[in-house]
Amino acid sequence: MSIKYTTPEALIALAVEAKQRAYCPYSKFQVGAAVVVENGDVFTGCNVENACYPVGVCAERTAICKAVSEGHRKVEILALTSNADTMTYPCGLCRQTIREFGTEVTIYCASKDGSYETHDLNEMLPLSFGPESLGQ
Repeated sequence: MSIKYTTPEALIALAVEAKQRAYCPYSKFQVGAAVVVENGDVFTGCNVENACYPVGVCAERTAICKAVSEGHRKVEILALTSNADTMTYPCGLCRQTIREFGTEVTIYCASKDGSYETHDLNEMLPLSFGPESLGQ
């Protein structure tokens, strides 16, 4: 059974749940994400580290890859949280990955106390490069 999007707070709660499953024995920096695709289905993800740091996977990309592997190609909303005391924002690689699957994406960046900010991808990744840049 799929999970459907209801509210920003419920989506952040799913990201918090996903954060608890993070595999981060090196940094101890737990991150959880939840993405909403075009039909309202929600996919979650957590960060997965590796002893060879560059090959780790961020929570946002995990959630997006899960959605893509289930046949979805459009991300509409993303929620992100971590165990940090401050707001958590997508890294550059994740912003580009989000951009691949949506240009009008709302992003909820949350802190561990549950407070959050609302951003849009165009604000976070201005003058972005996407499929249309390749003539596609």
